[in-house]
Amino acid sequence: MALTFRERFNKKHGFPKDASHSIAEIARLSGIKYRNALKIVQKGRGAFASNPKSVRPNVKSATQWGLARLYASVFPGSKSGKIDKDLLN
Repeated sequence: MALTFRERFNKKHGFPKDASHSIAEIARLSGIKYRNALKIVQKGRGAFASNPKSVRPNVKSATQWGLARLYASVFPGSKSGKIDKDLLN
């Protein structure tokens, strides 16, 4: 099974596979501004609310969806990384 973006993030930074991180920690480790990381999470929260059919059944909250978008965005080849590239500096 393929690694999730959180698992890839953890592997890259030497954390246990299932470790969770705050928005500030993800931003710091990824070299992006906290306010931009927060904007990415807010975009994910908005997507959760505006298009619930696109949300996977195991995702239970807008914040969870937003953090998943942030983890994905910090990897340049991801779909959200391409969409949010203007916020990744």
